[in-house]
Parts: sequence; C-alpha cells; structure tokens
Amino acid sequence: MADASLMVWIDQDLCTGDGICEEIAPDVFQARDDGLWVVRETAAHWGADVLFDGTQAPDGSQGVARIPDSELEAVVEAAEECPGECIMIEPFDQAIFDKRT
Repeated sequence: MADASLMVWIDQDLCTGDGICEEIAPDVFQARDDGLWVVRETAAHWGADVLFDGTQAPDGSQGVARIPDSELEAVVEAAEECPGECIMIEPFDQAIFDKRT
C-alpha cells in the first residue's frame, strides 16, 4: 500500500462540474450524480475503495482522500487545470484523516 504525504478534497461550492479532474486523474476523482466531482481512494492504492460522495463517506472539506505518490503529478495538474479552482491539496494531517469517516 502507498504512504500518503498529501491529501486532496474538493470545495463543492466552487466546483463547476467540468470534469477535467477525472480526465487527468481518474484514480482520485469521480463524478457524483448531481454533476459535481468528488475524491476517492482506490483499493489498488489503499486496500479498499472509498468514495467521498456524502453517502459512502463525507464529502467537501470532511471528505479528504490520500494522494498516492504515483498520482501526485496528475492530481497537481488537475488542480492547476480546474476552471473552478476547487481542488484543495494539503499536507497529510492524521487528525483530519481520523475524523473523515
């Protein structure tokens, strides 16, 4: 399994629903039924699939996903290309991680 040094979340108030994030980093971003995007963790990287969609796990600032090292460049690119500037990348924080589920 990967070791996280960074986390990512999407500010739902800023998301424009463009979807470029999922095009660039499909292992980290996924569309929600309402046309907005959320973050996710995949079993391939973390041992379990977790979708931070407000149903399976919290969304918004409470729904932080760890970024696998192999996806870091793609997640940064997605954040840079996002027209809504809604992708937030932060240092890994164990206290926030512990509160997310």
